[in-house]
Amino acid sequence: MRWRKVLKEMSPYTPGKSIEEVKAMYGLEDIIKLASNENPYGASDVVNEQLSPQAVDLEIYPDGYAGKLRTTIASELEINENQLLFGSGSDEIIVIIARALLGEGTNTIVATPTFPQYKHHALIEGAEVKEIPLIDGEHDLDGFLEAIDHNTSVIWLCSPNNPTGNLIKQDQLTAFLEQVPERILVVLDEAYYEYVVDEHYIDTVELIHKYKNVLILRTFSKAYGLAALRVGYAIGDQSLITPLNTTRSPFNVTSLSLALAEKAFADKAFIEKCRTLNRAQMERFYAYAEQHGLHIFDSQANFVLLQVPVSATVATEELLKQGYIVRSGDALGTPGYIRVTVGTAEQNDGFFKAFDTLLEGAGSLK
Repeated sequence: MRWRKVLKEMSPYTPGKSIEEVKAMYGLEDIIKLASNENPYGASDVVNEQLSPQAVDLEIYPDGYAGKLRTTIASELEINENQLLFGSGSDEIIVIIARALLGEGTNTIVATPTFPQYKHHALIEGAEVKEIPLIDGEHDLDGFLEAIDHNTSVIWLCSPNNPTGNLIKQDQLTAFLEQVPERILVVLDEAYYEYVVDEHYIDTVELIHKYKNVLILRTFSKAYGLAALRVGYAIGDQSLITPLNTTRSPFNVTSLSLALAEKAFADKAFIEKCRTLNRAQMERFYAYAEQHGLHIFDSQANFVLLQVPVSATVATEELLKQGYIVRSGDALGTPGYIRVTVGTAEQNDGFFKAFDTLLEGAGSLK
């Protein structure tokens, strides 16, 4: 096989251990997964009510235009329907962007650490990747501007950023966009948008009317609790959406996924409940970190990046033994920290007890 040479230098995405794996490894019955930033409250009841054998006609191809969901979201956001692109999760939209705009002779600019799939797919397409280190968990936008050259094609901004949870401040974002050449696509990944409570946050959809080179990514995988269904969407000017739609596979989102996403999008009360519960539980993490002298990043997402008293890999393994799956910072580019999804009150009670045990035994684990 004549594989692309870059694939020899790369590795497939490695997810955290599954609940079944941890049960088998440690002989545990109850496992709490706090590693992948899924919604611990599940999905809306209206979604579950829609799940039935009659929900879709299985023999019929999906609506490639995502007509009903498109109309619903466009109406809510007060934009034209031709300003939306749908994908099998926002992950697929990242692939579409890389395929359409990146290749040999181009470069792309990303923060580090951030969501790794931006870099991953840029490398597959043969593009150069310029990585700009975060400053105290936040994007160094001045560093981004300095890195731009005539070959720059795409800039990736993750806000709130994964894995730190930091939000790009609106005044900094708009000042940045004013200086980015219009020929460069700026992707603003807002996978955790629904969790944001920062009072200074302004809905970024307003930006696409002024900045024609801005594309916003959102997903149903996080706050809506539909990670298994894989539905994401992009919002941008039609001049961006049309060529990206041309790159998209014709039936890339399943009929069931579209139908359930439409139901989920309409249930505003569920999202508000999840946002409120998430923030209340996150405050407990801040209090716990302060009590024990641990650093924790300011997060506007549904996860925290928490300092650990031993190596991140050791801490992750010790928590696994107690039935808690978290993400090691060694795998995320943040050594000395773990990323923890903010769970329910009961889940977090158990996590803090497990972490107490970690703190007590830290001396013997180093």
